[in-house]
Amino acid sequence: MPKVFYTQPDGTERIVEGVDGDSVMRIAVRNGVSGIVGQCGGSLSCATCHVFLAEEEMAGFPPVSVDEDDMLDCAATDREENSRLSCQLVLDGHREVHVTIPQEQL
Repeated sequence: MPKVFYTQPDGTERIVEGVDGDSVMRIAVRNGVSGIVGQCGGSLSCATCHVFLAEEEMAGFPPVSVDEDDMLDCAATDREENSRLSCQLVLDGHREVHVTIPQEQL
């Protein structure tokens, strides 16, 4: 089973198992991972699931879409080069995914 490593702003890490086809956001919400709100339920209409994806894993996911790019501009924490919306990070053959949760989502 693939694993998602969620690092909190204070550096604590939580590892949660997921299944192919699930998004990093859905896995977090289903397992009560603090800091990922997912207010829109993954419909790409908010930025409350903003994360920083490990840079070495960026190439393993499709590039940021125009809609995701627009939503990232609305994130509560300033975006960085490795900013992604976790609802758009779908596990599909990934063994491990590492994300850091920003300080604020709302």
